[in-house]
Amino acid sequence: MNIEKTTILTAAGAFGAALVGEWDGAIITLLIFMAADWFTGLIVAGVFKKSPKTESGALESNAGLKGLCRKGAMLLLVIVAVRLDLMAGLQGILRTGVIVALVCNEALSILENVGLMGVEYPPIIKNAIDKLQGKKINE
Repeated sequence: MNIEKTTILTAAGAFGAALVGEWDGAIITLLIFMAADWFTGLIVAGVFKKSPKTESGALESNAGLKGLCRKGAMLLLVIVAVRLDLMAGLQGILRTGVIVALVCNEALSILENVGLMGVEYPPIIKNAIDKLQGKKINE
């Protein structure tokens, strides 16, 4: 790679990191969970053919595109929170709250995906997912 391309990529990376506040454990965790959710969703649809996002349960490019658009919208929410923090002098409080909420949502989606693959996890986790989804829990 030549110097111009390296400079452009470095500048784009710095700009992206500045948009999301800073490159810290919170944003890294969110990105890892987003990638894990996307990957497990691909496996559910592509291998197990059990995706709740499509009628057939199989991979569909439109469903995949919608998922990637949602991930982009999630990052946009982080950017909005960063800018509101800066305007209000909140020192990252909104950003942290948004990232925590998004990480929790991604974690639930990952658990749902691995459940569709037939992976067992403790009932308390399933109850938490059901409760967050508004389902009645049999106690």
